[in-house]
Amino acid sequence: MDTVLAWTRQVKEVLDEIEQTGSYHVREEYVRAKNGEIADYYLDLYRWYTRQARRLIEIPAEYDLPIWLSLTEAQKLPPAPGTVSFTLQIPKESIVIADMDKWGYRVNYMYVPTDPADERRHNEELRRYGIGNEAALVSGPKGNFYPLLKQKIVKSWDRVFTPSDNMDNNVGTIWEIRPEWIREVERYG
Repeated sequence: MDTVLAWTRQVKEVLDEIEQTGSYHVREEYVRAKNGEIADYYLDLYRWYTRQARRLIEIPAEYDLPIWLSLTEAQKLPPAPGTVSFTLQIPKESIVIADMDKWGYRVNYMYVPTDPADERRHNEELRRYGIGNEAALVSGPKGNFYPLLKQKIVKSWDRVFTPSDNMDNNVGTIWEIRPEWIREVERYG
């Protein structure tokens, strides 16, 4: 079985839950507690991500919020009080790899370009239409006036799931942590 080595830093309660219940998955209340007033924004993003990821791997229906992973030691989050870091060995069929730079475009409701030339062409198109804030095409009513441009932007978001050739630009996502995937746990205060 092919596997992927990955790391994730979580609050210590995640380890407690794995020890008590045999697995961990993200719940809406965790996202709300972490993100406060902007939680709905993140919940919408994460649910979109999961809907798209379901086309790539099998994800249990009750899980709709991803767990984010570092895929190289260089990406590994530093120690923080009250957290634990898991080193995981995950079956390849349980993980989705995404390009973090492309995810940044998606997070900001922007067009995900195929390359720098495509980005220049897109930005020139926005200038021709006099659009200074492309996010308004998706997040506001401006998209009603430019439906084809809005559709182009939304369709481009699938490129998030085309990994970068540079592994340090990629992130992994899973929808649960199983104890058999845990290779090491580091506890930080």
